[in-house]
Amino acid sequence: MRFLFSLLILIAVASGVAQAQQEPAPTQVCPNNRVLSEKLTTDICWGCLFPIKMGAAEIGGGSVPSGASDQILCSCADNNGVPQFGNAIGMWEPAYLVDVVRAPGCSPSLGGSILPGVNDRTWGNRGSGERDGSDKGFHHYHFYSFPLIQMLDLFTPGECNTGGIVDFDMLYPSEMDPTWNDDELAFFTNPEAAAIANIPAQAACTASSAATAVGRNIDSLWWCAGSWGMLYPFSGHGAADGMPRMTSLAAMRGIAAQHRRGLLRKTMGSDQLCGATIAPMLPKSQYRMSMYFPVAETDDNHVMGETTWNWGLGKTIPRTGEDATYMLWRWKDCCNVF
Repeated sequence: MRFLFSLLILIAVASGVAQAQQEPAPTQVCPNNRVLSEKLTTDICWGCLFPIKMGAAEIGGGSVPSGASDQILCSCADNNGVPQFGNAIGMWEPAYLVDVVRAPGCSPSLGGSILPGVNDRTWGNRGSGERDGSDKGFHHYHFYSFPLIQMLDLFTPGECNTGGIVDFDMLYPSEMDPTWNDDELAFFTNPEAAAIANIPAQAACTASSAATAVGRNIDSLWWCAGSWGMLYPFSGHGAADGMPRMTSLAAMRGIAAQHRRGLLRKTMGSDQLCGATIAPMLPKSQYRMSMYFPVAETDDNHVMGETTWNWGLGKTIPRTGEDATYMLWRWKDCCNVF
């Protein structure tokens, strides 16, 4: 009997080896969010464009950020320094996309393709959830220009196109950034983190979390990411606490890093009517986010740091929907010259 049992085990092992030799080796899987498809009309919160401010008038409902311009008339100098007069315009616009993924090089917004030349040793993960120092997850991010209003040739005046971006393009992959993989190395690009590495500064983030729960941000608490945690360091490591929160925090840190490098600028406020200005600290009130993949937010968007209890329930799909793509909405004030 013992011999028969051993023989059956050997047959099973041999069968498994033969099957493994016949089947191709598993390959890296990257989801396709189908951004350039019919989802451009079905999976975008078109109502989030409102309100649109034209002088003193507001068209449509919605919230205007507290730092937005309240001017009615404005003037900007042309190339010869001659003042040109116009009326102030302000609106929310979908301006960028952010892929947040675990597999290095994975680009859901590029049809699920994988960037060549990436380091396969920098695979991300969701963390272990042990609630200790070893349970941190890690994600990469890819930052894209996505000026949907300009791409569809809608109602934004030409002089209000901040940065002159008119098409969909990858602007920044985190795989090329050594500071994204190393918390200590990231510290040298944002040394102000040392000033808030204490209990009182972290306790102050309770107020930030409470404000985001009702759709507001406190820009003076620049080191806080609302209910998502601490904004620092600008790296891909974060505590394991569910896909929506982890990927949102990674996206927010990536956006903050772009502001620090001057690649993103401030477009909100009276001082920005004639052009965007450099803002090393992230102007959180200027932005709102909406998940585009795996489950699109089509009825609303949310402020940075807003608790996932308000918008993140049911947004995780096991295996096929554990990476995410977020649409970044930007409030833009500009002067529409007469």
